[in-house]
Amino acid sequence: MIRRLFLISLFVSATIFGQNTVGTISVTNEAYDGFTLFSIHTKSYLIDNCGQVVHEWTSAFTPGNAVYLLPNGNLLRAGKRDGQSQINFGGTGGIIELFDWDGNLLWQYEYNTDQYRQHHDVYPMPNGNVLILAATVMSQSEAIQAGRDTSLLPDNEVYNERIFEVEPVGSNQVNVVWEWNAKDHLIQDFDNTKDNYGVVADHPEKLDFNFLNGGTGGANWLHVNSIQYDETLDQIVISSRNLSEVWIIDHSTTTAEAATGSGGIYGKGGDFLYRWGNPQSYDQGVEADRQLFGQHYPHYIENGLVDAGKMMIFNNGNGRMPLFSEVFIIDPPTSAPGVYSYTTNTAYGPAAPDYIYADMTNDPSDFYSGIVSGAQRLPNGNILICEGREGHFFEINASEEVVWDYINPVDNNSGITANQTQSASPSNIVFRALKYSKSYAAFSGKDVSPGQPIEGNPDLTPCNALSTDQHVLNTARVYPNPSDDVVTIETTQNIQKVEIYTLLGENVLTFKNSKQVDVSSLKHGIYLLKIFSDEVAVMKKIIVSPN
Repeated sequence: MIRRLFLISLFVSATIFGQNTVGTISVTNEAYDGFTLFSIHTKSYLIDNCGQVVHEWTSAFTPGNAVYLLPNGNLLRAGKRDGQSQINFGGTGGIIELFDWDGNLLWQYEYNTDQYRQHHDVYPMPNGNVLILAATVMSQSEAIQAGRDTSLLPDNEVYNERIFEVEPVGSNQVNVVWEWNAKDHLIQDFDNTKDNYGVVADHPEKLDFNFLNGGTGGANWLHVNSIQYDETLDQIVISSRNLSEVWIIDHSTTTAEAATGSGGIYGKGGDFLYRWGNPQSYDQGVEADRQLFGQHYPHYIENGLVDAGKMMIFNNGNGRMPLFSEVFIIDPPTSAPGVYSYTTNTAYGPAAPDYIYADMTNDPSDFYSGIVSGAQRLPNGNILICEGREGHFFEINASEEVVWDYINPVDNNSGITANQTQSASPSNIVFRALKYSKSYAAFSGKDVSPGQPIEGNPDLTPCNALSTDQHVLNTARVYPNPSDDVVTIETTQNIQKVEIYTLLGENVLTFKNSKQVDVSSLKHGIYLLKIFSDEVAVMKKIIVSPN
């Protein structure tokens, strides 16, 4: 089922309105109670739903771009190292830093010369290593030998994308333990006297060296903007913005196998295991079949969350008309875990996303971020969305209502912070925002007492007005669970209404003025109960068992 999300910025149930211009604009009792991490200028902030800072770190560098909070409380951050490399495009960084909770710099690794440069993303591996994304230079002669059309070399060089895993050593060194390079997995049908010649349509596992997706062939022809790792599958999810494609590769290979088309637990070496978004890139479609437009942050939804095992993607919508963004959830077809189904001479499935979020209420471009951005499924079923170009974070619930609305008050270029009498800076761009549960291991034994919000002259009215009845209703007991019959809600609060939703947000049942709801008519599966009491509403998850 596909649902177009109609963005509702104001809604009646449990919403508290503020007059803020930056910081927390509005918050409701249904917002997931966690801490949001983002990096802006030389700071990385953890904020609560009121916009109050619970912790911060300071670097000497602006973002370059990703930032992660590790389970031990350390902060992994990419920084932008200017003036050291001729490789320069949006998202370039060059330096990776690791801070402890107290802000002490533990490790700093620079990967930044005229021949290579870290950019956009890094990823903290479960074993303590770091996965790094970097551009490396292929010379004109190397590109031509690899089969590049000579008319598609306006910069006389192209960038290979290198993904490599390092073990931090000392304060500024690494051991490289694994790597993959895009240039090892090319195909071309331009010159049969050069390397990689073949029929593109017969090799969806390869990267067509002369497909530019309407681009000019500049050095930065791929512009990979995200790498994410799935530990369960031991696979890496890659996002190529310029080709509007998501790729998946095997991480279980050796470095030697990663350069070939065989080896690893999936048997394909470093060739693509799966790709999606733009089938014309491997001659299995046309422009009308394209579904992604400059996307960011494709990643598998974690185990234990709604839609676990499916992939969430922020589809920026860059380059199409009208200009608008979307959040996709797709379910790649598989024959076994991590083994992707493919029929010869067709495009990889699915034909369409399982779920689409877009603002179609008025002007679609009201929700549009042509660059950066991301979306994250939260433990309570909500989705956190970072509309990065606007420095705008908002959270939606299963009913597709906005339950938290925040605007970054900091200028990324100057570090100047707006106050509540000012609009946000047009340079308040945020690469990605991630929300962490308060039970996350990083916070164990740490002081996360809320301080002041980031913005000047803050107005905490949106938070101070939250109803204390929320806490009572949150403790409501719902039983039996699972159930195939009647579910009882045990609470001291008066229940005005109970709505039952599927995980895709479809309202399937409504009960008024009752603490008992009959679920016997529902198919077995997981549902969300939205319980209303006065001006408060909370969500509870239930399982309907087979009759």
